[in-house]
Amino acid sequence: MSKVEDTQPLFSHLLELRTRLLRSIISVLVVFLCLVWFSNDIYAFLAAPLVERMPAGATMIATDVASPFFTPIKLTLVTSVFIAVPMILYQVWGFIAPGLYKHERKLIMPLLFSSSLLFYAGVAFAYYVVFPLVFKFFTSVAPQGVEVATDISNYLDFVLALFMAFGIAFEIPVAIILLCWTGATDPESLRSKRPYIIVGAFVVGMLLTPPDIVSQTLLAVPMCLLFEVGLFFSRFYIRDNDELDDSEHEEQQ
Repeated sequence: MSKVEDTQPLFSHLLELRTRLLRSIISVLVVFLCLVWFSNDIYAFLAAPLVERMPAGATMIATDVASPFFTPIKLTLVTSVFIAVPMILYQVWGFIAPGLYKHERKLIMPLLFSSSLLFYAGVAFAYYVVFPLVFKFFTSVAPQGVEVATDISNYLDFVLALFMAFGIAFEIPVAIILLCWTGATDPESLRSKRPYIIVGAFVVGMLLTPPDIVSQTLLAVPMCLLFEVGLFFSRFYIRDNDELDDSEHEEQQ
C-alpha cells in the first residue's frame, strides 16, 4: 500500500472533523444572533436571585467602562453555547460513531443524552434552589455601614463558576456507569464505600457553598441521591469479557 493511500483516510477524517466543527460553530452563532438583541434581559434574569435580595435602594454596579456592554454579550454567548449543546453533541456523536463497536454505540448515545440532561438539571438546581439561599446569606452578613453593590462582571464570573460546579456534580451517575463499564471498579466495591462517599459529598458541599448547613446539605444530598442512581444503573453496564471478545470478533468480520 502506498503512502498516498495511507494518508487518504487521515485527510478524510480531518475534513469531516472540520465540517462538524464548522456546523457546531454555526449553530452557536445562529443562536447567538437570535438572542443578542435580548442580552440585557438575559442578564437581568440571571441577576434576579441577587437583586431581589439586596437591601432596599441597592443596585449592581459596573466598575469598568465597557462592562455594561461586554458583560451581557459574554453571557449571551455562553447561553448560546448552552442552548446549542444538543447540536454540538450530535456532531460529536456523528464523528466518533463510525469508529465504535456496536456494543459501544449502544452505551455512548444514551450517556451523551443523559449527561446533557443532568448538566442542565444541575444548572437549574443551582439557579432556583441554591442561588436564593446563597445570596440571602451573603447580603445578610454584610458588616454595619457596608453597602452591598456587586460588580456585574464579577457576579457573572461567580455565577458561571457555580453553574459549572453544580453541572459537573450532577454528572455523578454517568461517571459511575463509565467507571463500572471500563472495569475500573464495580457496583459492589462502590456500595461498600458508601459511608466514605457520603462524607465526601458533604465535604464537597462545604467547599462549594457558603458556610451554612442549609446550602451545604442542598448540594450534598442530591450528590448522594445521584450516587445511588448511578449505582443502580451501573449494574446493567458491567462488561463480560467473553461476550465483549465475541462481539468485537463479530464486528471485525
